[in-house]
Amino acid sequence: MTEYFKHYTFISCICAITSLPVQSVTPPTMGWSSWNTFALNINEQVIKEQADAMVKTGLSDVGYKYVNIDDGYWDGRGEDGRLRLNRRLFPKGMRHLTDYIHSLGLKAGIYSDAGDNTCGSNGGKNAWGKGVGFAGHDQEDCNLYFNEWNFDFIKVDYCGGMHLKLDVQKRYTEIANAIRATRRPDAQYNLCRWAFPGTWASGISNSWRTTGDIYCDWKSVKDIILRNRYLSAYAGGGSYNDMDMLEIGRTLSHDEEITHMVMWCQLSSPLLIGCDLTKISDFSLNLLMNKELIAVNQDVLGLSAPIVQKEGEVYVYAKDLKTINGPLRSVAVCNLSDQTQRISVSLASVGYEGSVKVRDAVARKDLPTATGSLQLEIPAHGSRMLILNGTQRKERNSYEAEEAWLKDYNAIGKPGPTYVDSPATSMGAYVGFIGNKQSNYLQWNNVYSQQGGKYKMIIHYLSAEDRSIRVAVNGIFVNEMTHLNSGSWHNQTSSCSLEIQLEKGINTIKLSNPAEWMPNIDRMELVKI
Repeated sequence: MTEYFKHYTFISCICAITSLPVQSVTPPTMGWSSWNTFALNINEQVIKEQADAMVKTGLSDVGYKYVNIDDGYWDGRGEDGRLRLNRRLFPKGMRHLTDYIHSLGLKAGIYSDAGDNTCGSNGGKNAWGKGVGFAGHDQEDCNLYFNEWNFDFIKVDYCGGMHLKLDVQKRYTEIANAIRATRRPDAQYNLCRWAFPGTWASGISNSWRTTGDIYCDWKSVKDIILRNRYLSAYAGGGSYNDMDMLEIGRTLSHDEEITHMVMWCQLSSPLLIGCDLTKISDFSLNLLMNKELIAVNQDVLGLSAPIVQKEGEVYVYAKDLKTINGPLRSVAVCNLSDQTQRISVSLASVGYEGSVKVRDAVARKDLPTATGSLQLEIPAHGSRMLILNGTQRKERNSYEAEEAWLKDYNAIGKPGPTYVDSPATSMGAYVGFIGNKQSNYLQWNNVYSQQGGKYKMIIHYLSAEDRSIRVAVNGIFVNEMTHLNSGSWHNQTSSCSLEIQLEKGINTIKLSNPAEWMPNIDRMELVKI
């Protein structure tokens, strides 16, 4: 089990550097998974055919390496507690199958549950999946999966975990420890809890699901994109938000498939194909094999892009490529509406001054050099992915609260910090319910200063009663801003300011109040003094 730094630790490694490439981190997983198309209808022949097709189509040559077997391969447990493989479906055994997959130059993935019964067992009603989860068998199952059967990846579901009412963090950590004990540092570990589980997940796993299961319909793809809008801060350093398997190659329209691929790449989600590779269309195959899109997903920085501009249902996401604050950035423009939309994308908002070279990564062609803005027309449900190259990077002066790292954030239902839509705010949302304990703070981990020096920091907030904020820069307490009251929790913002000192390069700015609730936070502005 590979050890990973949390996102803020990863960023701090490049502190005080003007423009520096960093050592490549483990990129998001790429491969194929059985569930979307075959569900429980899997067998040895199906898996071999998909592995063969991954090689024959050339998908393996562009980075798709994992062939993942999902739910449905068991036959319960024996009286000795050992898992039994369904030999009718897999007559030659799992080691034979993983050896076959490895012989093709690919890697093999498997599935289990953190509790007792798997999701496909229908609450244990199907005997083959009853009691086959990890509960009570962590180490013996991990030894079987990773040492005897020689798998390289595991997806761990939570239907059985819910059935047993287990503690999510404790349970997944116990499984992580069992994986480590197999001495397989290359093993990939995916948490399938169907919502952002908490910042602890990046310390024990390679990826974690952020939503319920995807299904092959635009409504599902759109909903997953919307639910991942404010999760960019939690990806990085080799651990990623998993937006679920790809539905490309099934029944989505071409524009919907482009959006699907563009957004999964721009947000650095794992890319696990879910269609039947023996029947994939040329359009879908070419999209999945687009090396320019894959390069964005597999970039050495391992970053997920935040939103930098929003016009109605059109969202603009931007992130650095190859080098922090370097010349290259990927810009995804995503139209979630049902009509064609025209948008003027500000080059300042995506981080540039002067002119930039523009590359259309989907069409794989160069566009005219741009200055000031990009005028784009985006079809309904469609997206563009542009690679920009400009030598004059603009120092950011605005940071949304939605792109900050919230130490206590999770989306499982426990009380804690959250993201709230509001038309009164700069980008349509704010962060609320922060403070009132030591760990419940907000921190920007990517505050960049070209030269360092003194800045006026302006915090835009919402509050219907007097509240206060403690400010720390690079781990050092600066001051406390008190009596903050905008007159409304939701519909009216106000601002407060103080002078801070930034170092040259990357800085962290932390807002906290360990004793009382803070105001809701809209954004932070920085003005060089």
